[in-house]
Amino acid sequence: MEKNDSSQAYPMNGGDGDSSYTNNSSYQKSLSDVAMSLINEAIADMLDTQNFVRGHPFRIADLGCSVGPNTFTTVKNIINSVQHKYQTLKITPMPEFQVFFNDHATNDFNTLFKTLPADKEYFAAGVPGSFYSRLFPSSSVHVIHSSFALHWLSKVPEEVLERGSIAWNKGRVHYAGSDEEVVLAYKKQYVKDTEAFLKARAEEVVCGGLVVVLVPGRPNEVPHSECIGNVLFEVLGCCLLDMAKEGKIDEEKVDSLNIPIYYASPQELKEIVDRNGCFTIEKMKGLPRIVEPETKDHARRLAIGVRVGVEAVLKGHFEDESIDELFQSFSNRLEEQPSLYSSGGAAILFSVLRRNDK
Repeated sequence: MEKNDSSQAYPMNGGDGDSSYTNNSSYQKSLSDVAMSLINEAIADMLDTQNFVRGHPFRIADLGCSVGPNTFTTVKNIINSVQHKYQTLKITPMPEFQVFFNDHATNDFNTLFKTLPADKEYFAAGVPGSFYSRLFPSSSVHVIHSSFALHWLSKVPEEVLERGSIAWNKGRVHYAGSDEEVVLAYKKQYVKDTEAFLKARAEEVVCGGLVVVLVPGRPNEVPHSECIGNVLFEVLGCCLLDMAKEGKIDEEKVDSLNIPIYYASPQELKEIVDRNGCFTIEKMKGLPRIVEPETKDHARRLAIGVRVGVEAVLKGHFEDESIDELFQSFSNRLEEQPSLYSSGGAAILFSVLRRNDK
């Protein structure tokens, strides 16, 4: 079995506190709700049950599940859609359902399983590990879902951390606004990771099964510098540099920090899927961006949302007090300049891939 031992793990904030993912994932939920009808359509029209063994469990996996509650809503929707399809096709008996919740071993699985719905209609199991390597036996999973996870790279590109490298990303925490060599290093890592993801899923998904992906990215025509996610990380980096100039943090620690996130375009993903050859792209479309009113509260909530996602990365470099000050500064800057996050290119990419018989 292939492993990716070099994969880095930066889980979302666990628990149920003020800065937890549980209490700060309403944006992700709103987009998952938009995608729900698309998932229903995909299962009704594209899930090929002919090759499925009757009487065996129907297996679903949510990759990058985090701590809930969004994963439970998605799983329930998938099961309802499969049940409806079986009833429509008069396939009997109705299968039992087994659901695998996957994330890195450092994910807060305790919170996840403490909040499992009491009325769940499935057997639940946790599967720790990187989804950039194999997680399940061959041809064992019928539907794989991943939401707001595949934009995370398995690791920071090595070139951007090497002093003297043409891609050394000094003074920045992301590829936003960096030299082209830095952008290319991030893209190279994204391509490598996505190829590994598809190769693993091709082994695990049964013929006729589906891989459904919901991931933030950028439209084909939008440059990296105008992608809203990249703009936000550039602002966060500026706040860190200001703290370094004031002597509050070590500038070398800023130089050594890079956020392992890449916002791909639909065309970039399509090229990788086509090259893999094991999946048919049944649907690939951008979902409409949800823009909230430009209010002081929105700036604060946006800052918390970013913190929930990247705090685990920052904790490897800075003290908790510095992180608190950083995000207060970040929130203030967003409040002062709402145009930073109300404009710019954004895309939430929804894709349905069906495992073909190649």
